[in-house]
Amino acid sequence: MAVRGMLAEDELRERVSRGEIDTVIVAFTDLYGRLMGKRYDAEFFLSDALRGGAHACDYLLTVDVGMNPVPGYEFANWERGYGDFHLVPDLTTLRLVSWLPGTALVLCDVADPKTHQRLPLAPRSMLRSQLERAANRELMAKGASELEYYLFDSSYRDAKDRNYHGLRPAGWCIEDYHILQGTRTEEFTAAVRRHLRESGVPVENSKGEWGLGQHELNVRYADALSMADRHVVYKQCLKEVAEQQGRAVTFMAKYSEDGAGSSCHLHLSLWSHDGNVFPGDQRLGPVEGSDLFRWFLGGWIAHAPEMMAFYAPTVNSYKRYQSGSWAPTRLAWSFDNRTAGFRVVGGGSSLRIECRIPGADCNPYLAFAASLASGLEGIEQRTEPPPAFEGDVYQAEKIPTVPKTLREATELLAGSAVARRSFGDPVVDHYVHFYRSECEAYERSVSDWERRRYFEQI
Repeated sequence: MAVRGMLAEDELRERVSRGEIDTVIVAFTDLYGRLMGKRYDAEFFLSDALRGGAHACDYLLTVDVGMNPVPGYEFANWERGYGDFHLVPDLTTLRLVSWLPGTALVLCDVADPKTHQRLPLAPRSMLRSQLERAANRELMAKGASELEYYLFDSSYRDAKDRNYHGLRPAGWCIEDYHILQGTRTEEFTAAVRRHLRESGVPVENSKGEWGLGQHELNVRYADALSMADRHVVYKQCLKEVAEQQGRAVTFMAKYSEDGAGSSCHLHLSLWSHDGNVFPGDQRLGPVEGSDLFRWFLGGWIAHAPEMMAFYAPTVNSYKRYQSGSWAPTRLAWSFDNRTAGFRVVGGGSSLRIECRIPGADCNPYLAFAASLASGLEGIEQRTEPPPAFEGDVYQAEKIPTVPKTLREATELLAGSAVARRSFGDPVVDHYVHFYRSECEAYERSVSDWERRRYFEQI
């Protein structure tokens, strides 16, 4: 079924000829999940870039969040001269950008300009490699990512000028599911719902969340690659519409120490040509599922610690994992239990696994890739999951916890045989360096907390 807002090549050509589209954004995500790329004149895109692709500096997969080149990468560095890689438009992602006049967007795979092969360390390549691994078993993955975010009545420029202090949240009381509070921010939320729908991202619903000014907007599930693509378009849309309205949104995992964290719950199931392969007649606690379901769940749980950096990629991510906070702290699974790291939901063709570990700051390509790598490893090794847990997982002291810091998660990734088998040594080493660099930047910084605590008293 055609998705509203998606464009075929002939439709793009027709709209360009009529003057309805004059700009095509050609983009990919960096390691943080931010869209990077160029804006093309639409006619030039059609004559040259659509088939020939584009080029961008390879330093974009080695920069820190401030766009500073970070030394120590093998892939790209000053000694190699920071050359180009090739951006190959994936025309299945071609879509309108309804919040920008006369604009279309196409997402790209990142390729080696000499071999024309996908660069294994590019985030979209990593997800593609795991989807191909599933396809070798005649399986495909379908999924969804549930993003939460905070909305502020301050602009991004004002937030920067205030050093991100004293910002006015769009809400002033807890508004989880409250229609009245949602109405007060509907100028923004209705706009992004409509823009997403018109830009190839089918929307299901939106709602207020537990934090002041916190919201959740859910989009329709899809195959895992399309879902990751929708995720990055979603974030770009919300940030740019906020910019247009003089507002700001943040997808930080933990914006405020006394506020709720923002999550990115991942839902996954595996499908064959006959449908969802997770349902079955084998009893696993309160669930009836197949061997593939059981082993996929077992692998996903077993390898969560070593894949944690892909779910929680910043120093800030780990401040979200607090008891009684709606964020999971332990590696248990339950049926429809929001205190567990893995919540099994649905039944029959809707049976799926929800991983509640990732935060809203995750790169969706990396998070889905890590999830699939873990689950497929579980299938290959026939990994049994632990028994289903009933009750408050926060209080289950005998169940292992998630890693507590990015430093701990990074070292687990560095030593992970599963990650190295799944992605290759050069890829794992690249991301280990990326996350270690993030840790080192934090460890060098001096925080407001330190000034408040020590300036006078020490």
